Amino acid sequence: MNKAVFLDRDGVINEVLSKRVKFVNKPEQFFLLEGVGEAVKKLNEEGYKVFVVTNQGGIGLGYMKEQELHRVHEKMISDLGEFGASINDIAYCHHKPKAGCACRKPEPKMILDLAKKYDIDLSKSYMIGDRDPDIEAGQAAGVHSILIGKREPRAQFSNLAEAVNWILQKGRIV
Repeated sequence: MNKAVFLDRDGVINEVLSKRVKFVNKPEQFFLLEGVGEAVKKLNEEGYKVFVVTNQGGIGLGYMKEQELHRVHEKMISDLGEFGASINDIAYCHHKPKAGCACRKPEPKMILDLAKKYDIDLSKSYMIGDRDPDIEAGQAAGVHSILIGKREPRAQFSNLAEAVNWILQKGRIV
């Protein structure tokens, strides 16, 4: 079985609610956060599968089309590639917020589906997010959950790079 790190996208991988961008609906609005490329590359080198699990209710609300989301994700993959980093797969929920679907975080379906598809040992895996629904989805799926971000006063780490360094340090100790 494989170990994995599931990453929320907005606020973990790329900027949101910043001076440059509020929402990411087009590729030109996508900006990697500092240290993300290097952090994902470290996970790749240490044998972790890396997945993105992201709520994208803007599709259901009509702010963007699914084709545009794919273009945003192509830019994300390209930007990460500049650091020699890669993502194994991306899962997204396109439903409106409060639609009651099984795939929208805090529900764990995206994580569980990827785990089944890629033979992931959830007990050796992590979910990293910047909001409570990310953490709740990880906990419901049975992975270790890590809250990051400067917007959360109780965040364990301020960014993805710090969280990845902790995961890799812990992995060497266990």
